[in-house]
Amino acid sequence: MTPPVLVACAHGTRNPTGRRLIAELALAVQKLRPGLVTTAAFVDVQPPTVVDVVAGLAAEGRPTVVVPLLLSGGYHVHVDIAGAVAAHPTAVAAGPLGPDVRLVEVLHDRLLAAGADPRDPLTAVVLAAAGSSDPRPVADVEDTADLLQRCWAGPVSTGYGSAAQPRVPDAVALARRGGAERVVVAAYLLAPGHFAGRLAESGADAVTAPLLPDERIAAVLLDRYDAVGTSTRTAAT
Repeated sequence: MTPPVLVACAHGTRNPTGRRLIAELALAVQKLRPGLVTTAAFVDVQPPTVVDVVAGLAAEGRPTVVVPLLLSGGYHVHVDIAGAVAAHPTAVAAGPLGPDVRLVEVLHDRLLAAGADPRDPLTAVVLAAAGSSDPRPVADVEDTADLLQRCWAGPVSTGYGSAAQPRVPDAVALARRGGAERVVVAAYLLAPGHFAGRLAESGADAVTAPLLPDERIAAVLLDRYDAVGTSTRTAAT
């Protein structure tokens, strides 16, 4: 039986490096799973929209799994993507990529690359996420910070770009007031974009690179696909 098409649905960005890294992630998935058909879709900024991609595949009678290339569940997962699949019985949506221990491992590696010492109790980490007014993605980010704290001697806190509190510069300032001699912002973002570019202005001593490229993220993406792929094949028969 032909497996469902994997629709990798990202937020979308005008940043050319961000666009390239998202495209390369889909290629990395195909390398891990030869023969799997993948296509891209977006919820904002750039075409094609997830609504159009899912509708087109449904019209062809092709079962589809939409995997959000998003690190937490929020409006885009629960409204945009959920709405795109709701009208098509052969399409389902998988969960977001995070929280996941493999993402934390990538974060840890990015922190090491930025010169941060995980054994130093005076090096604080601010996990920087885009932010949302929905409490569910905020809880996902907090869970990720808790996972990172297990392998970090200094304090790990969270900061957000918008909608949620505290904002990243405020979180950096709070960490300093708490006694940190060095504060490193860990960019909890898949790829460069508007928010990533603003992190340099947060007042931190260092800012990590986003998570991509890394093969572990492709493995997480495939796990999300596999978790719902069986139900899609069943619905299509």
